[in-house]
Amino acid sequence: MSETIVKVRFCETDLLGHINNTSYFIYLEEARGNFLDLFDFKRNLDKQFFIVASVRCDFIHQGYFKQVFTIKTYISRIGTKSIELKHEIICSETREVIAQGSDVLVYFNSDEQNSIPIPNALKELFSKHMVS
Repeated sequence: MSETIVKVRFCETDLLGHINNTSYFIYLEEARGNFLDLFDFKRNLDKQFFIVASVRCDFIHQGYFKQVFTIKTYISRIGTKSIELKHEIICSETREVIAQGSDVLVYFNSDEQNSIPIPNALKELFSKHMVS
């Protein structure tokens, strides 16, 4: 599991100071990148890497300008060719869950332009960070 801290900027809000729904996807992208940085595996970016196949966000409570979030990210599923990440966006001050999200990442070969099986060594590494 990893934690990412995000402070809501003015440009991410509407005229009432509420977070625009599209901003949450930016927060999820940052959390996803921070989570993947935990793994010290060499990525051959010319040939094989993870691509985002799906991103989802459920809005539980309103978020506001200057609010600070802690985003908890973990692996919820490891498949043959994909993994699923789950995210909880939590108000750092009140501990209230503001939103929940998920991503499906597919292991991809750019030369063949298709999904490929995740190597076993990488699956083993990921399994240590899986939360049911």
